[in-house]
Amino acid sequence: MPAALYAAGWVLMLGAMMLPTTLPVLRIFRRMVAQRPQAAGLYGLVIAGYLGAWLGFGLAAHLLDRVLHAAARETTWFIANGWLVGAAVIAAAGAFQFSALKYRCLDKCRTPYGFVVQRWQGRSPARESWRIGFDHGLFCVGCCWALMLLMFVVGSGNLGWMLALGLVMAAEKNLPGGRRLSAPLGWALLAWAAAITLAHLWTQLRISP
Repeated sequence: MPAALYAAGWVLMLGAMMLPTTLPVLRIFRRMVAQRPQAAGLYGLVIAGYLGAWLGFGLAAHLLDRVLHAAARETTWFIANGWLVGAAVIAAAGAFQFSALKYRCLDKCRTPYGFVVQRWQGRSPARESWRIGFDHGLFCVGCCWALMLLMFVVGSGNLGWMLALGLVMAAEKNLPGGRRLSAPLGWALLAWAAAITLAHLWTQLRISP
């Protein structure tokens, strides 16, 4: 039941954050199937496939979160040094911004017309619609998974961070110069992680005898 409730909450959060970033793909697909009698159902399958890919990532992230919390209950080290986990997640998100996988997936997200045309033949409409949504979701996960993990650091219910991250990911994927935002964002995240680390080290030095 906790996993099911979490999954429902994750899909709602995802709809608020990520669906706006995939509007170019949805607009192109809607124009391609507009004359078909089952156009609305096919459109829904694209959205369902997209959300299905992110739901799989969300459940995996939830499992990792549960493992970390279980480990924290078993040792006092996590209680005293839990900030290290947050700093590590932020640093990993920053480092991922420079990876080849990030840019490969981002390029797929930034070419919506070619992405849809490669996968739509019209011979098996339901299957192809689902595949367009699911494949796009997989590339979107590949592009943004590290940024999404930041929600576990700042709080998965924080509306301000949801809006900020959603805008950043939408800008990366949809703005003409969005690809150039990845590196500055990576440096900013690495600097944030370094600032957290230095602040805690400074605090420990001040209170140590």
